[in-house]
Amino acid sequence: MCRWMAWHGQPVLLEELLFKPKHGLIDQSLHSRMGAETTNGDGFGVGWYGTGEGPGVYRSVSPAWGDANLRHLAGHVESPLFLAHVRATSGTAIQETNCHPYLHNRWLFVHNGLVNEFHALRRELMLAVDPALFASIEGSTDSEVLFYIALTNGLEDEPIASLERTVSLVEEVAGRHGIGRALQASIGVSDGETLWAVRYSTEGESRTLFVSADAQAIKQLHPENPRLQQLRDEDRLVVSEPFADLPGLWHEIPESTALTVLPDGEHEWRPFRPVAA
Repeated sequence: MCRWMAWHGQPVLLEELLFKPKHGLIDQSLHSRMGAETTNGDGFGVGWYGTGEGPGVYRSVSPAWGDANLRHLAGHVESPLFLAHVRATSGTAIQETNCHPYLHNRWLFVHNGLVNEFHALRRELMLAVDPALFASIEGSTDSEVLFYIALTNGLEDEPIASLERTVSLVEEVAGRHGIGRALQASIGVSDGETLWAVRYSTEGESRTLFVSADAQAIKQLHPENPRLQQLRDEDRLVVSEPFADLPGLWHEIPESTALTVLPDGEHEWRPFRPVAA
């Protein structure tokens, strides 16, 4: 399907997490271990928060592993909060407007998964988007439609609740069309201060999602690793699959769970339960 990651913590160069880890996101674009596909080469994108107004975004239809511009940019852009995504299309076109992350004002959105039989549900789902937002939809993916329905449902005020209402709507529409296994969703979203991550699927068999352990615990477990010793208390990494096979470094986010990473790095868990809008 896709692979994504999100960093929230001290400012770091993008290359430190995209390229340098043994099994970082760029390696996962070629050699995914836990995804539906081994190769995720149908485009990529990275969105980051820095000194400018709102997030910066760079997206391309090139495979992430072969884009020289991404490698150059990643070695020069430093950010305390960024989201990156490598794409394996579930049927929609390979074009730049279909690459994640999606952007609206200060908000970034990434998604791994699919709306089942989206072609049959697309018209009805798109009509659920606020008319004031409709013209901002540029691509043809189910992921972008999910983002704009969530914005319609109050993402900017209640991120998790709006996503619950959005998922409920998708399941309701799929049910009316007799379509089962309506949604598969691993979602990351941020406003530049807080990071939210959701793991959910209609059938209860969601794509994998992990969060890094507390910095102090990691440093105590791996005193021999100089890179891990640089972690601070506010540092948190959310990934589709672990970057390294190190004991105690990762916690799997449970099925039907929403994770909130607060500005100070503290994180909270809560059940993710779709509710009718």
